[in-house]
Amino acid sequence: MFRFESPWMFLLLVPLAALIVWRRSDRVRLRFSSTAAAAGVRGSRRARMARLPLLLRALALVALVTALARPQHGTERAREVSQGVAVAMVVDRSSSMGERMRLGGRAVTRLEAVKRVFREFVDPVEGQMGGRPNDMIGMTAFAQYADSVCPLTLSHATLLQLLDAVRLAEGPLEDGTAIGDAVVLAAARLAKAEESLGRDGDGGGSDYEIASKIVILLTDGENNAGDRSVRDAAELCRQWGIKVYAIGVGDERGLQTPFGRLSAPLRPGFDDRDLRELADRTGGKYWLATDADTLRSVHEEIDRLEKSEFEVVRFLDYREAFAPWALAGLAMLSLEALLRLTLLRTVP
Repeated sequence: MFRFESPWMFLLLVPLAALIVWRRSDRVRLRFSSTAAAAGVRGSRRARMARLPLLLRALALVALVTALARPQHGTERAREVSQGVAVAMVVDRSSSMGERMRLGGRAVTRLEAVKRVFREFVDPVEGQMGGRPNDMIGMTAFAQYADSVCPLTLSHATLLQLLDAVRLAEGPLEDGTAIGDAVVLAAARLAKAEESLGRDGDGGGSDYEIASKIVILLTDGENNAGDRSVRDAAELCRQWGIKVYAIGVGDERGLQTPFGRLSAPLRPGFDDRDLRELADRTGGKYWLATDADTLRSVHEEIDRLEKSEFEVVRFLDYREAFAPWALAGLAMLSLEALLRLTLLRTVP
C-alpha cells in the first residue's frame, strides 16, 4: 500500500508554477523588423537544449515537493495478542491413588484416570474440551514429598511427556499425602509466572498476558505429611491472588448390612473439609469425583470457568520513501545549475 503522509504539501506546486511562468515572462527581448531571414535557419543542438534547464528545474521542484509530502510504503503485518491462564496441576501420587475406578468401561487406577482426563484437558487432539493451547501449564506431583514435574510452559508436548513418567509412590518412606507443601510449591511457581515468561521467552514472540492464575488440585486423601498445612497453603494462595479448584478423587462410602450394601452417594472415603475450605478461601471451587466421567465433567466446568483469549491484530507497517525523491530533486537542481554555468550559459 502506498500513501502520502502530508498530501497538502502538493499545494506548494501552485505558487511555484506561477513563479516559473512569471520569470519566463520577465526575460530580456530584442526587437527585429523582420525574422523571415532567420525562419529557415535550422537551430543548433545548443539552441534546442535551451529549455532543458527550465524543465529540470520544474521536475526538481515536483520531486522536492513530493519528498515533503512524505511518500510511504505500507506492509500489512499481524501481531498475536494472547490472554492466557496460568494453570498449575497438583496431582496426588500416593499409594491410595492405585485404587480402581471406571474409565471408558474398564477399571483403571485413580492416577491413570486423572492422567487421562488431564491429557484431554490440555491437548486439543485428545478429547472434546478443545485443549488449552494459549495457557501456561505446569505440574506438581506429591506423596510424602512435593516434586515439581514440569515448570509453567506453553510447550504442552513436553508437559505431556513428563506426565507419563508420574508413578505411584513405592514404599513407606515415599508414601504419604503432603497436600499443603504441594499447593504452596505450585502457588510459588504461579506467583513468579511473569518472571519465568520473560526469562524463557516462552511467549512465542507474541504479546502474552496472564489473565488469571489457578491451581487444580487432585487428591484422594487428607494432609498427613510435609511442613505446610492446607490452611497455610490457602492463606498464601489468597495473598497471591491464586484460585484453587480442588477435586476429591474418591468413591462412595458404603456400609455392609444383612440386606446388602448401603451406599451414600457422593461422599468421599476421607475427610474433605480441608479441601472445601481451601477452595472457598481462595475463590475457587470444590468437587468430588467418584468416577472418570465425573472427573471429566469437572475439568469441562473448569474449562468454561477459566477462559483464555487469543486474537490477531492486523496493522500496516509504513516505511518512509521520501529519500529517492529528495535525492532526485537535488540531482536535477545540480544538473540545471551546471548546464547554466557551462554549456547553456547565456548573456546577459
